[in-house]
Amino acid sequence: MNKLKAVLLLLMIFSFEIASAQSYIYIKPDRIFDGEKNLERYGVLIKNNKIESIENQLTIEKNLPKDTKVIDLKGCTLLPGLIEGHTHLFLHPYNETPWEDQVLKEARSYRTSRAVVHAERTLKAGFTTARDLGTEGAEFDDVGLKKAINDGIIEGPRLLIATKALIATGSYAPKGFSPDIQVPQGAEEADGHDDLIKKVRNQIGHGADLIKIYADYRWGLRGEAAPTFSIDEIKLIVETAKSAGRPTVAHASTAEGMRRAILGGVETIEHGDNGTSEVWKLMVEKNVCLCPTLAAGDAISQYRGWKKGIDPEPERIKKKKETFKQAFDAGVKICFGGDVGVFAHGDNARELEMMVEYGMKPIDALKSATSINSDAFHLENQVGRVKVGFLADILVVDGNPTQNIKDIRNIKLVMKDGKIIGE
Repeated sequence: MNKLKAVLLLLMIFSFEIASAQSYIYIKPDRIFDGEKNLERYGVLIKNNKIESIENQLTIEKNLPKDTKVIDLKGCTLLPGLIEGHTHLFLHPYNETPWEDQVLKEARSYRTSRAVVHAERTLKAGFTTARDLGTEGAEFDDVGLKKAINDGIIEGPRLLIATKALIATGSYAPKGFSPDIQVPQGAEEADGHDDLIKKVRNQIGHGADLIKIYADYRWGLRGEAAPTFSIDEIKLIVETAKSAGRPTVAHASTAEGMRRAILGGVETIEHGDNGTSEVWKLMVEKNVCLCPTLAAGDAISQYRGWKKGIDPEPERIKKKKETFKQAFDAGVKICFGGDVGVFAHGDNARELEMMVEYGMKPIDALKSATSINSDAFHLENQVGRVKVGFLADILVVDGNPTQNIKDIRNIKLVMKDGKIIGE
C-alpha cells in the first residue's frame, strides 16, 4: 500500500511539473486573417509551439490558463506566417553584383555568410517558411544553412531546399567564355536515362526536399529561350523524385517549355512569362500551380534603366501583366514567390504589392502567400493557416492588409514555432 501511495505521489509531482512547463501566449488583434478569410474580434491562444484555440475574444478570455502571457495589439491584423515560394538565399541583387560574377567570383564561404544574413532578413519580414529553388553554383551549401536554422544556431525561415537544381548540358550559364575551358555552371548538368536518375537521387541523398529543373533557358539559335529537356526526360525526373517522396518544379518561360513540364508531371511552373490560353487550360486540368515571380522581372527592367512611374512600360512588363491576368482569369492556382535574390532579401512583400498592382485583390494575394502555398508545397497540416493544431507561425501587422496590401510591411510581431522573433 505504501508503494502504491509513493507511485501515486510521484505521478502527481510529474503531472504538476508537466503542467508547470506549459507556456501559453494569448494574442489579441482587431482581426485574424486565417489564410482564407477574416475573423473580426477573434483571438489566438498558443500553447508551447502550436495553436491551441482560435475563438471570439470574449469566449477565449473567460478560460485563459493561469499565467498566460497576453499580447494586446489594437488596430492590428494577425495572419499565418507568410510562405515565400521562390527565393535564392545564396544570391543578392544583380544591381550590386551581376549574377555571373556571383557564381564565378564570390567564394562559397562568402556567399554562405550572405545567405545567413538573407535568411534572418526573410524571417524578420514575416516569412516563416521559404522554398529555396537552387544555390546557383553554391553546391549543397543550402543543406548546412537549413540545418543551422533548424538547430537554432542562426535565425531564418523553415526551408524547403532544391540544392543544385538540374539543367540540360550546354543550356545554362555562365556563358561567353572560350570553348577550350570548362566553366562552372549555376546548376547541375544532367542528360539521358541513367545520368538523370543518378543525379536526381544524388541531390535527394544530399538533402533536397524537391527537385527543380530548367525546362527551358536562353540557349536558342539567336539567344532566345528554348526548351531543354524532352517530355520523356522530365517524366523520368518526376518519377524518380516521386519515388522518394519529392515533388518536381520547373523554371519555364516559353509555351513549349511549360507544356513539356506540365505533361511531364511537375507541380509548379516558375515564371511562365509566355503562357498561352492552351497552356493555362492544361495547367488547370493537371492542377499545376503558377509561381509568377512578378517582382523579379520588374527589378531587372529597372536595373536596365527603366524609370518606373516615369517612363513608358517596357514590352516585357506589358506582356507579363497580360499573361498574369490571363492565368488568373483562366483559374490557374497562383502561388506566391518573387524570385528573391534578384532583388533584396527582406523586401519579399514587393511581390505581394505587385500581384495587387497587376490585378489581384489583396485578400487573394494573401491567400497565395499562405494557404495556397501551404497546399501546393505539401505543408497543409503544418503552416499557412491559423488553425488549431498547426505550428504557431504567426505574423501581426498594423492595419488591414486584406484591404491595403502595403500594410503587410507594418510589422508588429513575428512568431515562428511559438517563439517571438527578437525576444
